[in-house]
Amino acid sequence: MKKKKIVTVVGARPQFIKAAALSKAILSNDNMEEILVHTGQHFDENMSNIFFREMKIPEPKYQFSINGLNHGAMTGRMLEKIEEVILLENPDILLVYGDTNSTLAGALAAKKLKVKVAHVEAGLRSYNMSMPEEINRILTDRISDYLFCPTEKAVENLKHEGFEHFKSIIRNSGDIMFDSMLLFSNFIENSSEYVKEIALKPFILCTLHRAENTDDLDRLNAIFAALNVIAEETNIIMPLHPRTRQKIQEIQLHPNLNIIDPVGYFEMLYLLKFCNLVMTDSGGLQKEAFFNRKFCVTLRDETEWVELVDSECNILSGADKVQIISAYNLLKNKHFVENKHFYGDGQTSQYIIKTLLQE
Repeated sequence: MKKKKIVTVVGARPQFIKAAALSKAILSNDNMEEILVHTGQHFDENMSNIFFREMKIPEPKYQFSINGLNHGAMTGRMLEKIEEVILLENPDILLVYGDTNSTLAGALAAKKLKVKVAHVEAGLRSYNMSMPEEINRILTDRISDYLFCPTEKAVENLKHEGFEHFKSIIRNSGDIMFDSMLLFSNFIENSSEYVKEIALKPFILCTLHRAENTDDLDRLNAIFAALNVIAEETNIIMPLHPRTRQKIQEIQLHPNLNIIDPVGYFEMLYLLKFCNLVMTDSGGLQKEAFFNRKFCVTLRDETEWVELVDSECNILSGADKVQIISAYNLLKNKHFVENKHFYGDGQTSQYIIKTLLQE
């Protein structure tokens, strides 16, 4: 069998996590070859290059530094550079993850050049068109040839939108992030001594980075006001995204939290293992909380992971101070007994490879 050449486009932290498990599986398959493209959308050391070192996947063959621009300029430059890679490499398939500008740019570049597109984490919907991520995921789904959905709900979303009538292959593959967590959870002892030390006392793990929160001063102030109240009772550890750190400095917020620099994936898994509760506006961290049997308060008005809300593992608090504190009080002493398997059996990588090789 002729090797199938895959060009994989990554650019943001969640994509590095997802790509790690699948890249390792591709490396071990004699019938596939992967060319990794890193757009440079996230350039912080702890949020990009560290993943290649920690996870022992090959360095990207192509690495750009496209960041710090408006959405249109960023997406346009990515499209141009990815197109150059496609013309040089002539792949059979271009693989993209999630819902970033890198995702949309990669899919557009490939489709224009008649290269098949595989979208991992397809079919997710927040139904909030003010979110750039929602626009990216909808457009990427529409032009993809392979739609690998993490949940049955994501499959239903695509069917509801008429995707069964399009020339695309829709599969419930399970969630690639579950693969990554299972693969790397045995290595969390590689975490820094600093992270191990701060995790000795009971704590809440909190992250905040979405533009809908960090660019809206009312929402940002309300969230930190609630966190400050909760921090009077328990320690809150917040690995802070560079964008958010800059924003709170600009508006002179003084959060009473244990703010630390962004951490590597092993360290995040370590914090997840030992935390009492997760509070976040991250889509990926909501799931990883569930994987680690931790309740989650989601600092958004909606979530793509509706099954977690329906099963009461996750509470949507929005950016409302009262609701955030109320959600914390409801969950802080609650025992996690959920044993449902919404996200597959940890074999998503192998399922995706099998599907791509069969077609």
